[in-house]
Amino acid sequence: MNTSQIRNIAIIAHVDHGKTTLVDAMLKQAGTFRENEQIVERVMDSMDLERERGITIMAKNTSVRYGDYKINIVDTPGHADFGGEVERVLKMVDGVMLLVDAAEGCLPQTRFVLRKALEAGLPAIAVVNKIDRQDARPEEVVNEIYELFIDLDATDAQIDFPILYAVSRDGIARKKLTDSSQNLQPLFDQIIASVPAPQTLRDDSLQLLVANVDYNEYVGRLAIGRIFSGEIARNQEIAIAKNNGAVEKTRVKELYLFEGLKRVSADQAGVGEIVALAGVPDINIGDTITTPDNPQPLPVIAVDEPTIAMIFSVNNSPFAGKEGQFVTSRQIKERLDHETLGNVAIRVEETASPDQFKVSGRGELQLAILIEMMRREGYELQVSKPEVITRRVNGDLHEPIEQVVVDCPEEFIGVVTEAMGRRKGQMTRMVNHGTGRVRLEFETPSRGLIGFRGEFLTETKGTGLLNTLFLRFDNWLGEMKGRGTGSLVADRIGESTTYALFNLQERGGLFIRPNTKVYEGMIIGENARAVDLDVNAIKEKKLTNMRAASADEAMRLVPVKDLSLEEALEFIAGDELVEVTPKSIRLRKRVLKSNERPKKES
Repeated sequence: MNTSQIRNIAIIAHVDHGKTTLVDAMLKQAGTFRENEQIVERVMDSMDLERERGITIMAKNTSVRYGDYKINIVDTPGHADFGGEVERVLKMVDGVMLLVDAAEGCLPQTRFVLRKALEAGLPAIAVVNKIDRQDARPEEVVNEIYELFIDLDATDAQIDFPILYAVSRDGIARKKLTDSSQNLQPLFDQIIASVPAPQTLRDDSLQLLVANVDYNEYVGRLAIGRIFSGEIARNQEIAIAKNNGAVEKTRVKELYLFEGLKRVSADQAGVGEIVALAGVPDINIGDTITTPDNPQPLPVIAVDEPTIAMIFSVNNSPFAGKEGQFVTSRQIKERLDHETLGNVAIRVEETASPDQFKVSGRGELQLAILIEMMRREGYELQVSKPEVITRRVNGDLHEPIEQVVVDCPEEFIGVVTEAMGRRKGQMTRMVNHGTGRVRLEFETPSRGLIGFRGEFLTETKGTGLLNTLFLRFDNWLGEMKGRGTGSLVADRIGESTTYALFNLQERGGLFIRPNTKVYEGMIIGENARAVDLDVNAIKEKKLTNMRAASADEAMRLVPVKDLSLEEALEFIAGDELVEVTPKSIRLRKRVLKSNERPKKES
């Protein structure tokens, strides 16, 4: 295909502002689907976890045909924890489409993704989405977008961006709010006009930057990337310029182009095309595919450093190996190494102990998603409480500081400010739009936000929105008060009974139901006081002629608190672990035997 007829664009936005829904509408209106084809909503969210949570986790690409043009579209995640995905895919495109919710306006991730796009020198098209919302304020949001561009030191050319108004769910885009357009034609026309055609970098060599890796059960590992210079053909001999400077020779077994949601086999491809190659088993993200006689590597993809670390270890509880398929340190290490090949924002380091590995990432959610994926694949492991990564600068200890943006009803300003104050948060901004909701902005140490989301939702009765974004490393802000409650810890192995749990529930909230298998050192609930309490969860009622077993029926238990993986990670203290298996999530003490455990000071 002629290079001048190719357009490469990434859709960037804050989480839940409608990126994937807009891609659905673009695919539909470009004629990608047959008339009678059954179409799933959010078709680009192909992972089970993405569909369950309603968020994009992995960046994916597709393409549409519009007239004589081919538009390659990259759908990116909106959550700050998956910023590494955004950073690597921006290398594949020549322009970005910035989606902003017409009611919520610019949020932290909007700033993050736009900053990365402007640093890469990419032109932007601003799309104010969801203009059909009752609380939409498109004119104000456009002003916010201009302020954001100025704030991020955009050049004069970048600030002169086109603006469109859209309802991505209905597949409508308009140049002006008063236009009567009922389809996405104005958006397609704007992409063709605003996004430049790909330009070749050099004439004397092939340069293809690998920005993604995938796996196909028939042809093995696939390298996905964009051609910056030269052409590539099936069966061509190529050289892989690795990140460490080594050059390996191999041959392209299969070459694919993206057409709609499918990969189509092709004989050759030229500058600007986004392609997938088979026959390159040892390739990693950031490697350059080039010619063996004149290798010309491209700069390596740089991503921001991780801010949160956790220890992943082999499960050594009394119930170890009963539910999982992969339980050894070798299997866990291989799985973590496999994750680093496709996820540039995750680091895995070995520790002094052979069965423990330090895994670093951008945030709690990113690491929780990794644990959930491993769990579903049949792995069994234990993980520690997330901890922030600190560094020394000129002898001073520095820690990561995050920008926290809270959107909540006016009556919760006091409780939110007090909760953030306890976590050493400083309010930097407060905006009241007069709609009954306020926006508060804080600068808070990352460690203060570990375990905060659950408390925040409780304090705001589920009506608050919390968004965070890494800002910088700054001076350590001193000790911070931990969890104000203790744990109820089982003191023997067995099966829990209604009688025992009924008598324990006045001590605090329970995490287990009757007939649950427990072991010594397993956490079965939250103590209302700040000390840990060893309890007997398997005690049975003494039966006599006067007391029948059926008397248990009168015992009413308070509903238990079912902890999700994220809630479990938020809840545990430094001396506790989360035991994760394909069927269960259990909380336990690091030291199981009560007489070997140091007593917590109240």
